[in-house]
Amino acid sequence: MSSAAQTEIAESRLPPAQVIGLARKPRPLPTRAASDGLHVAVPGLAGRWVEIVLANDPAEGRDTVPDISFVGPDGRPGSLLPQEARGGGAFAWVGRLPEDVTELRVADPSGRVPARLRRIALRRLARPILAGRGLLREPGLTVQALYWRVLGKKVRARGFLGRALRHRRVSGYEAWLGTHTLRRTERDGIAAEIAAWADPPLISVLMPVHDPDPKVLRAALASLGAQLYPHWELCVVDDASTRAAIPKILARAAEADPRIRVLTRSENGHIARATNDALGLARGVACAFMDHDDALTVDALYEVARALRRDPDLVLIYSDEDKIDGRGRRFDPHFKAGFDRELLYAQNYINHLTVVRTESLRAVGGLRPGFEGSQDHDLLLRLTDGLDPARIRHIPRVLYHWRAAQGSGTFSDRSLARAEAARLRALAEIVAPWGGRAEPGPNGFNRLIRPLPEPPPRVSAIIPTRDRAEILSVTLDGLLTTTDYPDIEVVILDNDSREPETAALFARYRDDPRVRVVPVPGAFNFSDLSNRGAAAATGPVLLFLNNDIEVLEPGWLTEMVRHAVRPEIGAVGAKLLYPDRTIQHGGIVLGIGGVAGHSHLGVPDADPGYFCRMVIAHEVSAVTGACLAMRADVFAEVGGFDAVALKVAFNDVDLCLKIRRAGYRIVWTPFAKLIHHESKSRGAEDTPEKQKRFEGEVLTMLDRWGPELRADPYYNINLSRNSGHYRV
Repeated sequence: MSSAAQTEIAESRLPPAQVIGLARKPRPLPTRAASDGLHVAVPGLAGRWVEIVLANDPAEGRDTVPDISFVGPDGRPGSLLPQEARGGGAFAWVGRLPEDVTELRVADPSGRVPARLRRIALRRLARPILAGRGLLREPGLTVQALYWRVLGKKVRARGFLGRALRHRRVSGYEAWLGTHTLRRTERDGIAAEIAAWADPPLISVLMPVHDPDPKVLRAALASLGAQLYPHWELCVVDDASTRAAIPKILARAAEADPRIRVLTRSENGHIARATNDALGLARGVACAFMDHDDALTVDALYEVARALRRDPDLVLIYSDEDKIDGRGRRFDPHFKAGFDRELLYAQNYINHLTVVRTESLRAVGGLRPGFEGSQDHDLLLRLTDGLDPARIRHIPRVLYHWRAAQGSGTFSDRSLARAEAARLRALAEIVAPWGGRAEPGPNGFNRLIRPLPEPPPRVSAIIPTRDRAEILSVTLDGLLTTTDYPDIEVVILDNDSREPETAALFARYRDDPRVRVVPVPGAFNFSDLSNRGAAAATGPVLLFLNNDIEVLEPGWLTEMVRHAVRPEIGAVGAKLLYPDRTIQHGGIVLGIGGVAGHSHLGVPDADPGYFCRMVIAHEVSAVTGACLAMRADVFAEVGGFDAVALKVAFNDVDLCLKIRRAGYRIVWTPFAKLIHHESKSRGAEDTPEKQKRFEGEVLTMLDRWGPELRADPYYNINLSRNSGHYRV
């Protein structure tokens, strides 16, 4: 195939019965199975633009994304390649193979040959095809790529084109839906699986009804009737509806389906009492909450039943959700985190679909009248208070459509204000026994103020530095003058500073008992410097701080310490901004770019973020070492930073993963906000030596934390790993 407009296609041959043709004349690629996955040779394709397509068995692997990485001359795989879903279990990556690539490594999350993989195909892409795809995805970047190509700047052109091809401008949620719709083979497989279950659990759906639009009530009932899982009952309570059509619709539904039981209240008792009456009818092992105007996906109750069968000890199950308008158009999906107690204190992110074990729901008294508008949040706060997170399961699939249309019973502004007040009161009752205080937070959500020990513990701020006195002075001034925390110790690790300005700065603080300068000569090693600082510190709370941090508000450190002293918390991170007031650090997301990346990077500070994540304290898998607070005993317990294999990069991620492995949680808070002049003193990774060191640190993280990097519990599997911007 020599024409520039054509493509070259090569196909690997997998184990027997695992080959699907893709081209007129596909040529096989040599493959070999190894202990770390399947290795695929790429003869003649190094340095070429290609499309790699991995296809799973569509009946088994629709949610399983195989890992792809390049293998170089040293035989070690590099960073994971970000892929996009094509539907039917297929995933793809488009880009330029490195000049020194020898093979591709394909593996499942545990590092083995993917059992569900049925096809690997490589297509060499010619320039017209690349340009066409780029123009469809991101015209601006593609035009820039063409401009630099014409000028002969090939490397710069490749960079712009690669960014354009990775951007899914034409995708959005509608395109995602097209790749995540159950096909007939999948439905048939689900039906066969259910038929083979010996003891399928009965699920009771609780539905309070009060004067919905008859059309949306019929749609809600129809979505229940369309369930692939047949072992359910609907416990519906008509809460004294005044529309004559409502009792008739419910009566006809009950006559047509014996699984539907209707109770009619003589007077309106509002949603809590009506739901509790429905709970009184329930005979199932678990109760699913459903509003009278919403809809379930056809596999909703099947996914719930499957979770219950796999783990009979579950108390709470919840799923992802989206919204649906009057025309049936789906939009605004909420791809949720795993259980996050901090986030739940502020907002009911669990919401729909919510399923609770019936005996547990009755044990807490069901819903409470007087909390209308936030009755579900109140229930979840009481239900999860003291509950082992292992008994809570998040299903990362959209199983519930929340109707946002006229006639669906949406709240007025006055009702919304009452709901916010009820939510705040519910939190206040939960946290009062241990001295917590509930206050109104940003965007109408709760803010929990935790107690600070008396007296407040000493905080030892550990600052590695090398010259650049003009930025270090800003950091010290912010710590010692602007910050209102009463007991601060500063330990400066001086890594071969030589400039007279730095000596003058140290001399200025020579007589300040709060400041100590510890000389540490030699090559820059952030981990070693930080470990030495921790060893020299006298405070029970350690604050690892870069020398280019600028304090903005006096109460930031108090906020961090309130969390750091909690026995279940292992580390705390802050909201860091670039000087232009865009977000530099909103927590760390695992798997971004293969290892990890910052959440909401580059988003304006005023932007609340994905479902208000950037204005709410919540749990994360890791936080940056540029501003990280933790107790000294936890730091010692996990062994501190790795000063051997992770001297500069990813040492903070590694530390946080060790903290989580030890059983602690990690919190990021937006109420500690600072400016980070990132890498202003150390500089960029712009030399061969630095790049080689960085590549080695990447491989260390992949070898040490591979499964964890592929499964961040706080970042939904349906969200892109190209960046931490919560995009599908």
